[in-house]
Amino acid sequence: MTITNDDNDRHQNQCEKMEVNENLRSQYTIGSNDFILVDEVGERPKKNVKEKFHELSTCLNKNSKTVFTYKTITKRLPILQWWPTYTTEDGIGDLLAGITVGLTLIPQSMAYSALAGLPPQQGLYGSFVGSLMYVFLGTCKEVPMGPTAIVSLMTYNTLHGLGPVYGTLLCFLTGVIQLIMGVVGLGFLIDFISGPVNSGFTSAVAILIVASQIKDLIGVKAAGTTLLDMIISISKDISHYQLGDTWLGIICIVVILLLRRMALCQIGPKDVNEQTTFHRVMNRSMWLIGTFRNSIVVIVSSYVGYLYITSTGHDVTSNDLPPIPFKVVGKIPSGLPEFDLPKFSITRDNGTTIGFFEIVSSIGSGVIVLPIIALIETISICKTFADGKPVDATQELLATGLCNIGNSFFHAYPGSGSFSRSAVNAASGVRTPMEGLYAGILVIFALLFCTPYLYYIPKAALAAIIVAAVIFMVEVRVVRPIYRSKKSDLIPGLATFFACLVLPLEIGVLIGIGLNLVSILYHAARPKLLIEVHKTRDGINYLMVTPDRCLVFPSVDYVRNLVMKQSLKRELPVVIDCSHIYGADFTAAKVIEMLTQDFSKRGQALFFYNLKPSVVAVFEGVQPKGFITVPIVMLLFERHKS
Repeated sequence: MTITNDDNDRHQNQCEKMEVNENLRSQYTIGSNDFILVDEVGERPKKNVKEKFHELSTCLNKNSKTVFTYKTITKRLPILQWWPTYTTEDGIGDLLAGITVGLTLIPQSMAYSALAGLPPQQGLYGSFVGSLMYVFLGTCKEVPMGPTAIVSLMTYNTLHGLGPVYGTLLCFLTGVIQLIMGVVGLGFLIDFISGPVNSGFTSAVAILIVASQIKDLIGVKAAGTTLLDMIISISKDISHYQLGDTWLGIICIVVILLLRRMALCQIGPKDVNEQTTFHRVMNRSMWLIGTFRNSIVVIVSSYVGYLYITSTGHDVTSNDLPPIPFKVVGKIPSGLPEFDLPKFSITRDNGTTIGFFEIVSSIGSGVIVLPIIALIETISICKTFADGKPVDATQELLATGLCNIGNSFFHAYPGSGSFSRSAVNAASGVRTPMEGLYAGILVIFALLFCTPYLYYIPKAALAAIIVAAVIFMVEVRVVRPIYRSKKSDLIPGLATFFACLVLPLEIGVLIGIGLNLVSILYHAARPKLLIEVHKTRDGINYLMVTPDRCLVFPSVDYVRNLVMKQSLKRELPVVIDCSHIYGADFTAAKVIEMLTQDFSKRGQALFFYNLKPSVVAVFEGVQPKGFITVPIVMLLFERHKS
């Protein structure tokens, strides 16, 4: 910054008008408020109501025009970006990926629906409309929409056994909340859930899911939303333990894990170019068998169930349970679900009607937490497969919200992107979101023609599919890196983990987020101050205090106390370097006013260096006495360390 003669003249004129200590004036020159980093802050002209209204209408008109531009439309309909360049190779890749994901989706959706405490067909209902809609709205080709383990468990904890009608309304409300969040740009909220909290939540959910499936693995009845509730409930009905379900479930888990391992094995050289045709065919075959492991287990176990039931001569059209050693899914309505709006009011058998607000009240806080959890799962998948590209959280909010709204019109329950199916998608060579079209068609085919055969699927096999999928969600491997990186980050992660196990999931998540916010607020209230003694060219020592962040009400008293302590200890002029202070508030301005008064009373110099115009405006708003910024300070206090 260059000091001109005019600046010095103006500075001298102001000094003559001020009453200051003579000894202080002999060493330091008190200047004007012109010493700011950039140009002076000019007063904004006042506008009347008519001018403000005209400005607002102009802004709205301008924004409305930008909404319907080609750039905005292609951003909100991503299919317009990749469809013009869609090739035959893309179509083949998407077809193979869609079939692969569809064969994985059908048994998973039925299993996850049972996890949510809903009929198996409701999982299938939520597996085709969202997949079809995501083709047009999605930004990540690997994301397959549909039921997931985490969202299903959240649905179970939210509904508390209220039934399919409540599940459909929950799906609609989840979509509406996600859509509103996307419209108003609240995608940044997921940034408040840190990695350790997310890992703690995911690990706790995995354990809860395994615990919830024990009842089907041993053939007992159980319920509960927390780990303790599940254990107590299982122990009460343990006398009805069935050996057939246990053996079948264990065998299915072992087979699934072995087939999963097979998919990861390769024979021959590691370099694909060095492999023979036999090697490539065998590797591809093992991968396909391992990928279709859920479908293979369901088909084989269903055939076993069919043999058992037909041997007993049981009538599958009746509502009675077949007399076999294990439990089966039972009757599933055939055909596609009817298109219908969610029920916003429910009439009970006694003729009374439950209104919308009463229904929402019975659902509870999960109606707010579940949409955020579903979004986090989808965004995490997008980030995993982004390949360095930015993730549009707003568009994913809009896409996920609209998909859930669409699913609710077909009697589904909430869904999101699935990690396990995303991995299958990526390994299958997916090219574009068009994969969802083929996966959705496969689910529709199953609903139209395969529902009579779904009767024979053992419940233990579906439980085995869930257990084998979620045991790898326990993120033990992240504990050591977190401990090596920053030990304090383990606190919110472990707190979230244990809170989600012993408390309802939504409360556990809120505890983790709350601990994150406390950590953020603590760091905001305790900024780091660099305090150094410097010397001017004339040999005058002064104390340079440099805060590393903005001055706002939680931190300003802390900064003031440190400045006062150091200034009294050293009895040197103090220069506060405001280079890193990009904002301040009213509380900060009042504290700065008290600070300048304290320095003025004891005749100690206080200077503010590198003030931003916005900060100057805030400080001057309270008209502090003795608040001065000095142009000549750059000449007097150049940084030469003592």
